[in-house]
Amino acid sequence: MRRWMKGTVAGIIGLGIVGVGVVWYVLRGSDLGTAYRTAVVKRGELLVSISATGTVVPEEVIDVGAQIAGQIVSFGRDAAGRTVDYGSVVEEGTVLAKIDDSLYSADAAQAEAQVQSGKAALQRAEADLGQLQAKLHQAERDWQRAQKLGPSEALSQASFDAYKSAYETATANVAVGQAAILQARASLAQAEAFLRRAQRNLGYCTIKSPVKGVIIDRRVNIGQTVVASLNAPSLFLIAKDLKRMQVWVAVNEADIGKIRTGQPVTFTVDAFPGEAFRGEVGKVRLNASMTQNVVTYTVEVVTDNLSGRLLPYLTANVQFEMNRRTDVLQVPNAALRFRPAPEQIAPEFRDAFASTAEGLAKPREGQRPGSGQAADAGAPAARSSLWLPAGEYVRPLTVKVGLSDSTMTEVAGEHLTEGLEVVTGVQLQASAKTDTSNPFTPSFPRGGGSVGGGRPR
Repeated sequence: MRRWMKGTVAGIIGLGIVGVGVVWYVLRGSDLGTAYRTAVVKRGELLVSISATGTVVPEEVIDVGAQIAGQIVSFGRDAAGRTVDYGSVVEEGTVLAKIDDSLYSADAAQAEAQVQSGKAALQRAEADLGQLQAKLHQAERDWQRAQKLGPSEALSQASFDAYKSAYETATANVAVGQAAILQARASLAQAEAFLRRAQRNLGYCTIKSPVKGVIIDRRVNIGQTVVASLNAPSLFLIAKDLKRMQVWVAVNEADIGKIRTGQPVTFTVDAFPGEAFRGEVGKVRLNASMTQNVVTYTVEVVTDNLSGRLLPYLTANVQFEMNRRTDVLQVPNAALRFRPAPEQIAPEFRDAFASTAEGLAKPREGQRPGSGQAADAGAPAARSSLWLPAGEYVRPLTVKVGLSDSTMTEVAGEHLTEGLEVVTGVQLQASAKTDTSNPFTPSFPRGGGSVGGGRPR
């Protein structure tokens, strides 16, 4: 038992010696130093913008519906002679579809017969009026002769009264005949109105394109019954001109005040990655919408589509241009956020920088590097510091800060040049002096963990 315990203790001691040796071997010749992450000053274009998402839509869309109920029996032919379908190019007046017209043809025939009957009734009434007028003329002449003779031995009183009554009756009959003509004409007009209505309904059985354009949606099939009640059923959607498109963009209420009519816009679509399209703000709609307590306004962006590459209802990633700089020097925003520890600053700059570091570190109001906000027009440029690598130290370079987007910031300075290397951060580096002649010797990574900001941990 005692011998077993002695062996265990000896084993533990041996393992400890081996561990210490491994640690010593790994750390032998290893020294900790500071390495700086750097970037170079670039010259190019800088864009300050507002990002939003929208949908590409045709500038003018016609919804073609049906005004009558019935079954779709056939489709028409497009400009190329093919059956009307999605993407068909149609001219104004092109037949799009036909609805079963058997019932409407019967109504039109019935209305036509009523018109003919009304015309015949009018002709009969006019003929009857002619007869009545002839009788009136006869009665009028008899009455005139009776008046000349008067009641006498040649004309009895009874005959005199009879002539008078006949004249009055004939006069009344003429008035009745004239009223019958008016009634017949009214009946004929009513029959003609019913005929026009029946013919119009019969014409509605043929659905025609009201404009020249492209069919972007067909919503019916042959054999389907459409029912027109309070709302006309939609059969086709026709884009009048696909060479002019719009992008309907939902803009947050926090950014809508920065949008103005005519403002330049760039956008991309997933269908053509890497290709940028241009447009301008056409209209800002005032009817806001609220979704989950987020208020957005719809902004109409107008763009040309002469190439025909933009298709209806593509999702667009839109950038409203707030400000643009061309051919300016710019650095990553991390370079302006970097603040070194005092011991990292070159000794000749420590005292001078200590008195001004606080002031240089404060950008002016309304301009924060990396915030994506543009400085007010006419406002003095903010002063800040970039840090340049100087061996194991860094040295400051005072610059003026301009516009900034989400990644880059415009800078200007007396000694600032394109390609100049600036510090964006620090990282711990272990330079292990390990003998690599033996292929079985373990290799340890040189780079330590990255440290954002200034002071290494």
